Amino acid sequence: LNTNLSYLFIYKFDNPPLLNSSIDQIDGWIVFCPSNLTNESIYAYFIDNQKTMSHRSLIYGLRELNSTEFTSFCLNSLQTSPPITNQRFIFTSDYEHRVYTSACYYLDANNNWQSDGLLVGPSTNHYQTQCLSTHLTTFASGFIVLPAPVNWNYVFANADFARNKTVYITLICVLVLYILFIIFARYKDKKDLERLGVTPLPDNHNFDQYFYQILVFTGHRRNAGTKSRVHFIVAGDNDETQIRTFADPQRKILQRGGIDAFIMAVPKSLGSLSYIHIWHDNTGEGESASWFLKYIIVRDLQTTEKFHFICQKWFAVEKGDGAIDYVLPVAGEYQKQEFSYVLSKQAYHSVSDDHLWFSIFSRPSSNKFTRVQRCTCCFVLLLTAMFLNILYYDQSNDAETNTSTRSLSLGPLYISPEQIGIGIIVEVLTFVPSLFLVQFFRRIQSRRVHQMSPLRAAMYKIKQEPIPS
Repeated sequence: LNTNLSYLFIYKFDNPPLLNSSIDQIDGWIVFCPSNLTNESIYAYFIDNQKTMSHRSLIYGLRELNSTEFTSFCLNSLQTSPPITNQRFIFTSDYEHRVYTSACYYLDANNNWQSDGLLVGPSTNHYQTQCLSTHLTTFASGFIVLPAPVNWNYVFANADFARNKTVYITLICVLVLYILFIIFARYKDKKDLERLGVTPLPDNHNFDQYFYQILVFTGHRRNAGTKSRVHFIVAGDNDETQIRTFADPQRKILQRGGIDAFIMAVPKSLGSLSYIHIWHDNTGEGESASWFLKYIIVRDLQTTEKFHFICQKWFAVEKGDGAIDYVLPVAGEYQKQEFSYVLSKQAYHSVSDDHLWFSIFSRPSSNKFTRVQRCTCCFVLLLTAMFLNILYYDQSNDAETNTSTRSLSLGPLYISPEQIGIGIIVEVLTFVPSLFLVQFFRRIQSRRVHQMSPLRAAMYKIKQEPIPS
């Protein structure tokens, strides 16, 4: 940053360089003089691939030259050995440094990229690569962004809080956030267990031996749940039911975003269902009287035939068309393929179950993949991404240095090919362990089934089945 200063640069492969009056352990050196500055006020030093071959790392040292050394080395170019001193030097001005790697490859007869016989030339810089070849073939160059090697000995030797306040504070904040999410997720999991199961309708008769399962889907809109008493009549080709009521003395039903399952017993088969007449008595207090019904699925447990009744309406005197009483005809194949119905189902499942973060707040109660498990997967994903980004921290070239040839410009935002590559690599490496962890939790058997009575377990199994399409 001070163009009047000169520097001594030394390096050694795989080990720290040492240079004083008694030790000379370096692999190379150069003196940077103001006359060597490029148009960008940069001192450049290039080490080709013949020198780096078979080495894993390079460690370098840099110091300013004093006035005597400046005269000897910058004004007199006959010096053949580096300036040596046993004194410690203090930098009088700040400097910035940039390290990049370039490579040259050719395509062999087996369509594999090789580098033998190719030399990365001395004219290589931050913007272009010079390739020198001993043979004629198709070749190409590439800027390979590799993760920075982690010196674990250095990390653990300097792991005290005073030197790493930002790191420790970040980890503490993530841990506190994880604990808060776990507490919330555990509370919601307990609530989901209360809502889980299939409820026999209280007005079933013991002597009725023909059974239907009824799935009621309440919407996710604000105040979609209801405390009103909901009554219905199911009609088929052969018969229709009396007035029946959705009720459960053990738990709350017809809540916002809920899926409630009921078992209805009737004396005989109703035949092919034609419609369901449904209404509520508007007895809920305030906005809890209204109800938004998405759709109802009725399944004949003897024949496993399913009947869909699509609603997507408010049962409310102050919303929609003001009605609280509807007759819903059975949906045909055309109605089940309508865009609004398909979009409603797909959007619900994509957000409530498939989206890892959102599903912490809205997962289906019947899903075996609990909120606590989802929360753990999310934070494993977060910490893995953080760790991988540490490996690539500051590894990408500055996008603004060559926006005209190597970067995508989006107004004030500049994106370089290296940054895009790093983003893709980090996402892929993060996705793999997260996928295994998610699939592990999704496939483990829930212990709750083994703790239930045979009848309750059978009902639980019904509830565990995928939502019928």
